[in-house]
Amino acid sequence: MTSDIIFHGGPVFTGSGAPLENHAVIVRGGRIAAVVPEVDLAAASDARRIDLRGALLSPGFQDAHIHPVGGGIELLQCNLTDSENAEETAALIRAYFAENPEVEWVLGGGWGMDHYPGGNPPRQLLDEAAGGRPVLLQSRDHHSTWASTAAIERAGITAETADPEDGRIVREADGFPAGTFHEGAGDLFAHVRPVTSDELAYQGLLRAQDELIALGITGWQDAMVGADVAGIADPLGAYERAIEEGALKVHVVGAQWWVRDGGIEQVERMIARREAAATAHPDRRLDLGTTKIMVDGVAENQTAAMLTPYRDGSGHDTCNHGLSFIAPENLRRYVTALDAAGQQVHMHALGDRAVREALDALQDAHDVNGETDGRHHLAHLQIVAEDDVPRFAELDAIANIQALWATHEDQLDELTLPFLQDGQEARQYPFGDFAREGVRFAAGSDWPVSTADPIAAIHIAVNRTVPGSERGPLGGEHQRLDLETALAAYTSGTAYVNRREGDTGSIREGYLANLVVLDPNPFAGPASEIHRTRVASTWIEGQPVYEAESATTRKES
Repeated sequence: MTSDIIFHGGPVFTGSGAPLENHAVIVRGGRIAAVVPEVDLAAASDARRIDLRGALLSPGFQDAHIHPVGGGIELLQCNLTDSENAEETAALIRAYFAENPEVEWVLGGGWGMDHYPGGNPPRQLLDEAAGGRPVLLQSRDHHSTWASTAAIERAGITAETADPEDGRIVREADGFPAGTFHEGAGDLFAHVRPVTSDELAYQGLLRAQDELIALGITGWQDAMVGADVAGIADPLGAYERAIEEGALKVHVVGAQWWVRDGGIEQVERMIARREAAATAHPDRRLDLGTTKIMVDGVAENQTAAMLTPYRDGSGHDTCNHGLSFIAPENLRRYVTALDAAGQQVHMHALGDRAVREALDALQDAHDVNGETDGRHHLAHLQIVAEDDVPRFAELDAIANIQALWATHEDQLDELTLPFLQDGQEARQYPFGDFAREGVRFAAGSDWPVSTADPIAAIHIAVNRTVPGSERGPLGGEHQRLDLETALAAYTSGTAYVNRREGDTGSIREGYLANLVVLDPNPFAGPASEIHRTRVASTWIEGQPVYEAESATTRKES
C-alpha cells in the first residue's frame, strides 16, 4: 500500500466560495498532493480510499480566540459549565466537595450570570455548598469571580476595601463584599489563591487538545500567554513541554498578554520572546508574534466601554460609560510601537467606545508607520457604531468574531439589553454590516467562556437564532452571514490571522492535510439544520487524530 490517501464521494469546501462537487482530494506525505475531478482518478490504485458518502470535506477549523489551557484545567477542577440554573450549580459544587474532601480550596468556573439576580451570586450559597471552605469560581465569561466568605476573609477583603480602578466589588448593605467580584476586583485574591501547578497546566492542555480536536480544530490562537498573574500558570510552559514530548498535535499562535498598567517597555520583551520562539520552533508549531490587549470589559457587568451611558433598572441614564482599561493616548502609543516592531495586535474590544479607541490606535499606527503586514484584529465586537464599520476595511483590521453570542439568550436579554440605550440592540454583533463593507473575518470561541464547537457558532452566524428559538434574529436578518463566509472565517480567515495561510486553512496542492469531515454536509439542507452537522473525523498532516463512533464514512484499502 502506498502512503496516498484519497478522499472522494463528497463535496469539498476549499476554504472559500461554494464547495466543489465531484472532486477528490489526494493526500501524500502529510500534504495535499492534488485536488482533481473524480473522473480523473486512476481506476487501479493501491491508495487508501476514504468514501465520504456525501459528507463535506473541509480544511480543519482554526480558532482565532481561545484559552485552551484554562479551559482544560476547568474540566479537571470544579466544572460548572453544564449547569442550567442556580440549583444545579450548587449541586455540582456539593458533589465536587464530596468527591474531593482533601482539597483545601475549591477552584474552577463556568457559572452563568443569568442564573442569579443582577448577575451576582451571593457568598452564602458557596458557604453552604462547600462546607465553609474557601471557594473561587470564575464566571463563564471569565470577567467575574464568585467567592465564599472564607476566601474573602483569607484575602483580607472587608467593607473598607476600595474598588480597584479596573473592577467592582458587589457589596451588601453594610459594605461587606456580597460574593461577586467583577473584572479586576477578582485580582484581590491573587496573593492567597493556590498557584496552578505546572503539571496541572500541562494536563489541562492535553485534555483541551483532545476536546478541541474532536470538534475539528487543528490550530488556534491562544489569547493569553506570557501573563505574569499570581496563581495562574503561564500556558507557555505547557506548550513547550508538549512540543518537547511530541504531544502537541496542533499549531499554536500565542498572544502575549499586555499588562494593562505596565508600560511601553513590554514591547522589547515581547519581541525578544517572539524571536526566541522562532529560533526554537522553526516549524512554527508555536509562534509568539502576537500581543493581546484588553481594551475594555463586558456589557453584562457594565464594564464594556460605551459611547453612551448605561441605564439603570428604571431606564434612566447613569454616569457609567464602562471602563477603558488603557487610556486611549497610551493605547495609541503601544499599538504604534508594536506595529512598528512587526508584532500583531489582538485587541479585546467589546463596547462601541472600545472599538473606536482600538480603531483610532490602528489609525495612528498607520499614520506613523505606513502600510505594514500587521494583520491586527479586534475580538468580540458586540456593539459597533455604524460609522466605525467601514473603518475596518480602510485600516486592514480583521473582525475576530465569536458568533455563538450573536443571538438572543438570557444573559443578553436580561443583563445587557435592558441597560443599553434605544437602538443599540440593532448594533449587536453587526456581521452583515461587516460583510457588506468587505471586512475580513476570523472566527473563534473564547472557550471556556462558551462552547468551542465551531458548528454551533457557524449555525448562529448564519441564522442569528439558537435552534428551536421563537425569537427573531438578533439585530435583524440583514446581520446574517452566508454559510460560505462563516465557514471561511473558521478556516482560511483564521489561517490568515495566524499567518498560516500559506500552508493551512485551505484545501489546495502543497498545503498540510489538516482536514475535517462534516456529516451531514451543512450545505445540503436548510440553514436551520446546520447545528445537526457533526465532526465525523479530524486529520492532522494526513493522519487521523479523531473519528466519531457513529462516523458514516467508509474506508477502503
